Amino acid sequence: MSNTNHSFFSKESQILGHPAGLFVLFFTEMWERFSFYGMRALLVLFLVSAVGIGGWDWPRENALALYGTYLALLYLTPIIGGQLADKYLGYRKAIIIGAVIMTLGHAAMAIETHKVFLYLGLFLLVIGTGFFKPNMTSFISVLYEKHPEKKDGAYTIFYMGVNAGAFLGIMLCGYLGENLGWSWGFGLAGIFMLLGLLQFILAHQIFGEVGLKPTEHDNEVEDENHIKILESRNPFTFIDKILISFVAITGLTWVINDPLSKITNYNLLEFGGNDFSSHIIITALIIFTILLIIRTLRYEKVTRDRMFAIMFIAFFIIFFWACFEQAGGSMSIFAKDYTNRVLSGNAAYIFNILDIIITVVPVAIISYVLYLLFRKTYQNYLASNLILVSCFLIIWGLIFWKIYYGFNTFSYEISIPKAENTVIRTTQDLSNGQEVYVVDVDKNNKNFKLIDNEKVAELPQILTAQVIQKKDNEIEIPATWFLILNSLFIILFAPLMSKWWESKYNPSLAGKYAIGLFLLGAGFAFLAFGSRDIPQGAKTASVSFIWLIMAYLLHTLGELCVQPVGLSYVSKLVPARMIAFMFGVWYLALAIGNKTSGKLGEMIDDITNKYDISTFFLIFTFIPVIIGILALLLHPVLKRLMHGVK
Repeated sequence: MSNTNHSFFSKESQILGHPAGLFVLFFTEMWERFSFYGMRALLVLFLVSAVGIGGWDWPRENALALYGTYLALLYLTPIIGGQLADKYLGYRKAIIIGAVIMTLGHAAMAIETHKVFLYLGLFLLVIGTGFFKPNMTSFISVLYEKHPEKKDGAYTIFYMGVNAGAFLGIMLCGYLGENLGWSWGFGLAGIFMLLGLLQFILAHQIFGEVGLKPTEHDNEVEDENHIKILESRNPFTFIDKILISFVAITGLTWVINDPLSKITNYNLLEFGGNDFSSHIIITALIIFTILLIIRTLRYEKVTRDRMFAIMFIAFFIIFFWACFEQAGGSMSIFAKDYTNRVLSGNAAYIFNILDIIITVVPVAIISYVLYLLFRKTYQNYLASNLILVSCFLIIWGLIFWKIYYGFNTFSYEISIPKAENTVIRTTQDLSNGQEVYVVDVDKNNKNFKLIDNEKVAELPQILTAQVIQKKDNEIEIPATWFLILNSLFIILFAPLMSKWWESKYNPSLAGKYAIGLFLLGAGFAFLAFGSRDIPQGAKTASVSFIWLIMAYLLHTLGELCVQPVGLSYVSKLVPARMIAFMFGVWYLALAIGNKTSGKLGEMIDDITNKYDISTFFLIFTFIPVIIGILALLLHPVLKRLMHGVK
């Protein structure tokens, strides 16, 4: 599975200094991330939106609990998927199995009007991700096994593909979901998951023997001097298996019980009228930590020390993602309910122009990468390239439709009984005095949406309104639009960061993590400052969206210092035959961080009611700064544990 053909890295087959196969993985991951982030952008907004516009009208706490559990499970199943790939399947087969299951999951999500299909869809996405996610990153590790000096750059380029998919998914699925209906957004995510799967299957032979079913050769690793050593095995003992089973069952029960107890009021961890949830999860985490340390101590010194280094890195990453993943939760709610997203006059016109540039330029850059890949591989992998070309033709068609739709959406001032005059936006041509039907989106008598006449009979929250006048050039920025900023900034800055990591000014591992955490805290500081005038307990406000833009910029720069670099270090520090398992452990740390993000996000209403929303964001300002300082203090320890790995 780890054999690489020398010609694979020949200059004739390279694109931007890397083998063409990296860009096959680039596009495969891009379409999978398109699907994931497109759905993620809609999930919380769909759950909390009014029934009248197709949502489920859930309390914020319930929606964020389900969101946190979903994200946590996405990072737990890779532990199993990584093990299966390491021992039985190989990376390629695991990736294909995962993509098939995820395609079915997205198809189920498109039928979001029935709860059973949404839950089934989330379940299938969790299972499919377990096969797909750890093995894509492991694939790159073995691909660059003999070229470790290029790994940081390869992972950063790969991460650029991840965020290119996120950018397109959020932009298009989010736009369709908010403007045409949730099913359109969820359905589009499934279509591109399927196309990504087909593209990979049709081009997988480009990797030669890399990623096939594992062999005994994969037990061999090379030290820093490229001397082959045989890594001693460390089988699981009977006690190990018992402890793993206990941790897995209790941890999984706790993760699932969190939203279940809120949504249904049925608590699996309540005994004798007392809730033991906190006691159980703390016990499980302590046992797992002890188990991981005991197993690591059984290895020879160099391997043992390097695995302890990974544990330190994983500790930092938990806190980073606990704060960073507020993006799809509390920050989405902040964008929806607390941010002024209405622009008029010249501001609206300028935004439309900037939005077109922001949309078209990144897609043009990615299309150029496709052109480079097509030029190198079309003779041998024509069918795969045609699938990719078809994907981009669909993307460009949707972009032009989005631009046309945006310039042909009109604003009308309407009069509603027992509410202040407000504005609705529609592509329909309405006349003064015309009677229309609307629904109160946020149940605050401020945000209304036009409803088609044929839906009136089936919706209970319909209000009758009257058109007063058409307003000039007024637009509303979709709440999901702000989520594309993270991906956009990564596309713009990832190449620069990749060059930085390959230069003589490359910071240490601890330095990169500290920089990333400090930037993350600074982003939340902008939100805390921008929301300082929002009164205690307020459910809505009209804060400038500049604060959100600054937060996403700083968060993105912080992410580039942490996530792709972390993946690279995990691949460098562990033996080859353990790479997928250790990526699984890495994703367990991400699972803890993501679930913690949901738990912290649930506090938004409590903290806002007791203090204010500025205080809520101050919490996320201080946590990463403190952990960043700790990372700097641990630099000498990490350097010693890594035994020369740079």
